[in-house]
Amino acid sequence: MEHTVILESLSMRYPRSRKPALDSIDLELNKGMFGILGPNGAGKTTLLRILATLLRPTGGRAVIFGHDVAQQPDLVRPLLGYLPQDFNTYRQLTIEQTLDYIALLKDINDAQARRQELERVLSLVHLTKERRLQVRHLSGGMKQRLGIAQALLGSPRILIVDEPTAGLDPEERIRFRNLLADLANERTVILSTHIVGDVEKSCGHLAVISQGKLLFTGEPTALAKAAYGMVWETHVNDGAPESLPAYACVVATRPTRTGRIGRVICPHPPTPDSTPAEPSLEDGYLVIMGACRGDSK
Repeated sequence: MEHTVILESLSMRYPRSRKPALDSIDLELNKGMFGILGPNGAGKTTLLRILATLLRPTGGRAVIFGHDVAQQPDLVRPLLGYLPQDFNTYRQLTIEQTLDYIALLKDINDAQARRQELERVLSLVHLTKERRLQVRHLSGGMKQRLGIAQALLGSPRILIVDEPTAGLDPEERIRFRNLLADLANERTVILSTHIVGDVEKSCGHLAVISQGKLLFTGEPTALAKAAYGMVWETHVNDGAPESLPAYACVVATRPTRTGRIGRVICPHPPTPDSTPAEPSLEDGYLVIMGACRGDSK
């Protein structure tokens, strides 16, 4: 199988920065939805900007469909659609006018072809009926759908989206995730986020990045298994653990008739009444990130 994207020792160090933003990242991506998970400042946006040909790496290389991103940007750009973290456009324009303008910037110069392309992307993101709304009147979810629509102009083979659900309410977030999953049937979708739930249900593969380093790559189930045998439920008082080891990590609590039950990450039962719990993707992520070490160091 031909890999859509190949990263080989990809590195980026900004001038006067003490640490690299990316430190020798090796990844291979194929068609479908791929999640890049990590906290704010992990290097996710730097990685996406390199893939989008907006930044030139200081080490290693990124290859998209056989083309070196840094050496052949003019061959790579027609293959890409990009939704940056802060998508902004002219607020007084309508959805239709915005897409028409961006289509012209993408060299879709024939008027009839441009109209057909606008109809296609409006239908894909379910904005056909709202086409005459001004950008300033759009909800957060509608604005993000417009951002995806402009990225889809020209039928790119790769769609790159950076923190697309930040600031959306739960219903809009679910709608947007489902839209991206549908789009991934026909192309590669690279989704960068710090929200575990954004990748849990929709991404077949993911990577975890922190401080510019690749900590994990694989399927979501494999990430959850990183916490296998380390997740427990036990009684806690007022949200604080009862006689738990100092290195045990309470990740959640819930009320019951007899007090509060805490979900705890620990390499062994933290209390005599502890019962094992099935690890979640969030549990595995916390273990991989070191937020809940699960050891006594």
